[in-house]
Amino acid sequence: MHYNYAMKTLLFTLLLVSSVFGYETDKWLHNYNKAIELAQKEHKNIYLFIGADSCHFCKRFKEKTLSKKKVMDKLHKDYILIYLSRDRHFIPKEFQKFGVPRHYFLNKNGKILFESFGVLEPAGFFTLLDEADLNIDN
Repeated sequence: MHYNYAMKTLLFTLLLVSSVFGYETDKWLHNYNKAIELAQKEHKNIYLFIGADSCHFCKRFKEKTLSKKKVMDKLHKDYILIYLSRDRHFIPKEFQKFGVPRHYFLNKNGKILFESFGVLEPAGFFTLLDEADLNIDN
């Protein structure tokens, strides 16, 4: 009986934690080639977020910025979203794996249009999006 209660409590806690800390990146693509295919099909650019599973700064970026509806609405509208963890996913050689979180804005063919790194609050991230948009036109 005690074992059942402990298991139910553990499952509930895991579910709660995953709903709070899962953020949007668990719904993103994790395969670079599939993202390129989808971007070409939908005629969208790509936002590539590279992080690490145990990265404090990546977690902070997810909590502070990617958890905001305004940020995610803008990203979903204009970009194909891909999250690659250097601990779990294949990262093509043209992208940096270290110094995460890293932000890459790519055209639909995978050409890097703009890149940055670090933790950004929502206002700073919108500025980054504006910079990326300027480079898309060039």
